Amino acid sequence: MTTERQGYDEQDAVEEQAPPTTQADAAEPAGEQDPENEAERLDDAGEATEALASDDGDADEPEPEDELTAASRQRDEYLGLARRTQADFENYRKRAARDAAAAGERAKSGLVRELLPVVDNLERALDSATAEDHLADGIRLVHSEIVAVLARNGVERFDPKGEKFDPELHEALTMRAEEGAEQGTVLDVVEKGYRLNGSVLRPARVVVCG
Repeated sequence: MTTERQGYDEQDAVEEQAPPTTQADAAEPAGEQDPENEAERLDDAGEATEALASDDGDADEPEPEDELTAASRQRDEYLGLARRTQADFENYRKRAARDAAAAGERAKSGLVRELLPVVDNLERALDSATAEDHLADGIRLVHSEIVAVLARNGVERFDPKGEKFDPELHEALTMRAEEGAEQGTVLDVVEKGYRLNGSVLRPARVVVCG
Protein backbone atom coordinates (compact mmCIF):
# COMPACT_ATOMS: atom_id res chain seq x y z
CA MET A 1 0.00 0.00 0.00
CA THR A 2 2.82 2.30 0.83
CA THR A 3 4.57 1.43 -2.42
CA GLU A 4 1.55 2.27 -4.62
CA ARG A 5 1.11 5.57 -2.81
CA GLN A 6 4.71 6.44 -3.47
CA GLY A 7 4.29 5.72 -7.22
CA TYR A 8 1.33 8.03 -7.44
CA ASP A 9 3.22 10.81 -5.67
CA GLU A 10 6.17 10.52 -8.13
CA GLN A 11 3.83 10.63 -11.15
CA ASP A 12 2.11 13.73 -9.79
CA ALA A 13 5.47 15.39 -9.27
CA VAL A 14 6.52 14.73 -12.91
CA GLU A 15 3.24 16.14 -14.20
CA GLU A 16 3.65 19.24 -12.03
CA GLN A 17 7.25 19.82 -13.34
CA ALA A 18 6.36 19.42 -17.08
CA PRO A 19 5.43 22.75 -18.75
CA PRO A 20 1.87 23.06 -19.85
CA THR A 21 1.27 22.74 -23.60
CA THR A 22 -1.30 24.61 -25.62
CA GLN A 23 -3.28 23.45 -28.58
CA ALA A 24 -1.57 26.00 -30.80
CA ASP A 25 1.87 24.68 -29.86
CA ALA A 26 0.88 21.13 -30.40
CA ALA A 27 -0.79 21.74 -33.74
CA GLU A 28 1.20 21.45 -36.99
CA PRO A 29 1.68 24.60 -39.13
CA ALA A 30 -1.04 25.31 -41.70
CA GLY A 31 -0.36 24.76 -45.36
CA GLU A 32 0.04 28.47 -46.14
CA GLN A 33 2.49 28.85 -43.21
CA ASP A 34 4.49 25.77 -44.07
CA PRO A 35 7.70 26.89 -45.94
CA GLU A 36 7.68 23.87 -48.21
CA ASN A 37 4.04 24.38 -49.16
CA GLU A 38 4.66 28.11 -49.72
CA ALA A 39 7.60 27.38 -52.07
CA GLU A 40 5.51 24.92 -54.05
CA ARG A 41 2.68 27.46 -54.34
CA LEU A 42 5.06 30.14 -55.67
CA ASP A 43 6.57 27.71 -58.20
CA ASP A 44 3.10 26.80 -59.47
CA ALA A 45 2.16 30.49 -59.81
CA GLY A 46 5.39 31.22 -61.75
CA GLU A 47 4.81 28.36 -64.15
CA ALA A 48 1.26 29.55 -64.77
CA THR A 49 2.49 33.09 -65.52
CA GLU A 50 5.14 31.82 -67.94
CA ALA A 51 2.59 29.67 -69.71
CA LEU A 52 0.23 32.63 -70.06
CA ALA A 53 3.01 34.84 -71.42
CA SER A 54 4.02 32.11 -73.87
CA ASP A 55 0.44 31.84 -75.09
CA ASP A 56 0.26 35.61 -75.57
CA GLY A 57 3.54 35.61 -77.52
CA ASP A 58 2.33 32.86 -79.77
CA ALA A 59 -0.87 34.79 -80.42
CA ASP A 60 1.04 38.00 -81.44
CA GLU A 61 3.31 36.26 -83.96
CA PRO A 62 2.12 36.85 -87.57
CA GLU A 63 1.29 33.91 -89.67
CA PRO A 64 3.99 33.04 -92.23
CA GLU A 65 3.37 34.19 -95.81
CA ASP A 66 2.45 31.64 -98.36
CA GLU A 67 4.44 31.35 -101.57
CA LEU A 68 1.93 33.31 -103.67
CA THR A 69 1.84 36.28 -101.26
CA ALA A 70 5.64 36.37 -101.00
CA ALA A 71 6.01 36.21 -104.79
CA SER A 72 3.46 39.05 -105.23
CA ARG A 73 5.28 41.22 -102.69
CA GLN A 74 8.65 40.63 -104.36
CA ARG A 75 7.10 41.39 -107.75
CA ASP A 76 5.79 44.75 -106.47
CA GLU A 77 9.19 45.62 -105.00
CA TYR A 78 11.02 44.81 -108.25
CA LEU A 79 8.43 46.69 -110.30
CA GLY A 80 8.82 49.81 -108.12
CA LEU A 81 12.61 49.59 -108.41
CA ALA A 82 12.39 49.27 -112.20
CA ARG A 83 10.09 52.30 -112.44
CA ARG A 84 12.40 54.43 -110.29
CA THR A 85 15.39 53.37 -112.37
CA GLN A 86 13.56 54.23 -115.59
CA ALA A 87 12.58 57.66 -114.24
CA ASP A 88 16.15 58.36 -113.15
CA PHE A 89 17.47 57.36 -116.57
CA GLU A 90 14.88 59.55 -118.33
CA ASN A 91 15.86 62.54 -116.20
CA TYR A 92 19.53 61.87 -116.94
CA ARG A 93 18.84 61.65 -120.68
CA LYS A 94 16.97 64.98 -120.67
CA ARG A 95 19.67 66.65 -118.60
CA ALA A 96 22.39 65.34 -120.93
CA ALA A 97 20.45 66.63 -123.95
CA ARG A 98 20.10 70.09 -122.36
CA ASP A 99 23.79 70.17 -121.50
CA ALA A 100 24.72 69.16 -125.05
CA ALA A 101 22.46 71.84 -126.53
CA ALA A 102 23.89 74.49 -124.20
CA ALA A 103 27.43 73.44 -125.12
CA GLY A 104 26.55 73.70 -128.81
CA GLU A 105 25.11 77.20 -128.32
CA ARG A 106 28.24 78.31 -126.47
CA ALA A 107 30.44 76.97 -129.26
CA LYS A 108 28.33 78.69 -131.90
CA SER A 109 28.39 81.97 -130.00
CA GLY A 110 32.16 81.86 -129.75
CA LEU A 111 32.53 81.23 -133.48
CA VAL A 112 30.12 84.00 -134.44
CA ARG A 113 31.87 86.53 -132.19
CA GLU A 114 35.12 85.78 -133.98
CA LEU A 115 33.47 86.26 -137.40
CA LEU A 116 31.78 89.57 -136.58
CA PRO A 117 34.97 91.67 -136.86
CA VAL A 118 35.51 90.19 -140.34
CA VAL A 119 31.99 91.27 -141.34
CA ASP A 120 32.64 94.76 -139.93
CA ASN A 121 35.82 95.12 -141.98
CA LEU A 122 34.07 93.99 -145.15
CA GLU A 123 31.35 96.60 -144.57
CA ARG A 124 33.95 99.34 -144.02
CA ALA A 125 35.64 98.32 -147.27
CA LEU A 126 32.33 98.53 -149.10
CA ASP A 127 31.57 101.96 -147.62
CA SER A 128 34.93 103.31 -148.81
CA ALA A 129 34.81 101.67 -152.25
CA THR A 130 34.06 103.81 -155.31
CA ALA A 131 31.84 102.96 -158.20
CA GLU A 132 34.86 102.39 -160.43
CA ASP A 133 36.44 99.95 -157.98
CA HIS A 134 35.87 96.53 -159.49
CA LEU A 135 37.10 94.80 -156.32
CA ALA A 136 33.99 96.08 -154.54
CA ASP A 137 31.87 93.51 -156.36
CA GLY A 138 33.96 90.64 -154.99
CA ILE A 139 33.91 92.13 -151.47
CA ARG A 140 30.17 92.55 -151.68
CA LEU A 141 29.75 88.92 -152.75
CA VAL A 142 31.89 87.61 -149.85
CA HIS A 143 30.03 89.83 -147.41
CA SER A 144 26.61 88.64 -148.55
CA GLU A 145 27.63 84.98 -148.32
CA ILE A 146 28.91 85.36 -144.74
CA VAL A 147 25.77 87.20 -143.69
CA ALA A 148 23.63 84.44 -145.23
CA VAL A 149 25.56 81.73 -143.36
CA LEU A 150 25.06 83.62 -140.10
CA ALA A 151 21.35 84.00 -140.78
CA ARG A 152 20.93 80.27 -141.42
CA ASN A 153 22.44 79.63 -137.98
CA GLY A 154 20.03 81.94 -136.16
CA VAL A 155 22.14 85.12 -136.25
CA GLU A 156 20.46 88.36 -137.21
CA ARG A 157 21.84 91.89 -137.25
CA PHE A 158 20.05 95.10 -136.36
CA ASP A 159 20.77 98.71 -137.24
CA PRO A 160 19.25 101.06 -134.62
CA LYS A 161 19.93 104.36 -136.39
CA GLY A 162 17.16 106.87 -135.56
CA GLU A 163 15.83 104.74 -132.69
CA LYS A 164 15.70 105.62 -129.03
CA PHE A 165 18.83 104.58 -127.14
CA ASP A 166 18.34 101.30 -125.26
CA PRO A 167 21.20 100.29 -122.91
CA GLU A 168 20.23 96.62 -123.26
CA LEU A 169 20.66 96.71 -127.04
CA HIS A 170 23.06 99.59 -127.65
CA GLU A 171 26.51 100.61 -126.50
CA ALA A 172 27.10 104.39 -126.58
CA LEU A 173 30.61 105.20 -127.81
CA THR A 174 30.12 108.97 -127.68
CA MET A 175 27.47 111.70 -127.54
CA ARG A 176 26.94 114.55 -130.02
CA ALA A 177 24.50 117.41 -130.18
CA GLU A 178 22.54 117.73 -133.39
CA GLU A 179 19.89 120.25 -134.29
CA GLY A 180 16.42 118.82 -134.81
CA ALA A 181 17.30 115.49 -133.17
CA GLU A 182 15.65 114.44 -129.96
CA GLN A 183 17.94 113.88 -127.01
CA GLY A 184 18.76 110.20 -126.50
CA THR A 185 18.28 109.29 -130.17
CA VAL A 186 20.87 107.16 -131.97
CA LEU A 187 22.57 109.41 -134.56
CA ASP A 188 25.11 107.05 -136.08
CA VAL A 189 25.88 103.34 -135.94
CA VAL A 190 29.59 102.56 -135.80
CA GLU A 191 29.09 98.79 -135.63
CA LYS A 192 25.78 96.99 -136.12
CA GLY A 193 24.34 94.80 -133.38
CA TYR A 194 23.77 91.05 -133.62
CA ARG A 195 21.35 88.62 -131.97
CA LEU A 196 21.63 84.85 -131.69
CA ASN A 197 18.29 83.06 -131.35
CA GLY A 198 16.74 86.17 -129.83
CA SER A 199 19.55 86.88 -127.35
CA VAL A 200 21.87 89.84 -127.84
CA LEU A 201 25.19 88.51 -129.03
CA ARG A 202 26.80 91.90 -129.46
CA PRO A 203 25.16 95.29 -128.78
CA ALA A 204 25.20 97.92 -131.50
CA ARG A 205 27.92 100.52 -130.97
CA VAL A 206 26.40 103.91 -131.58
CA VAL A 207 26.67 107.69 -131.29
CA VAL A 208 23.87 109.19 -129.21
CA CYS A 209 22.39 112.69 -129.35
CA GLY A 210 23.22 114.43 -126.06
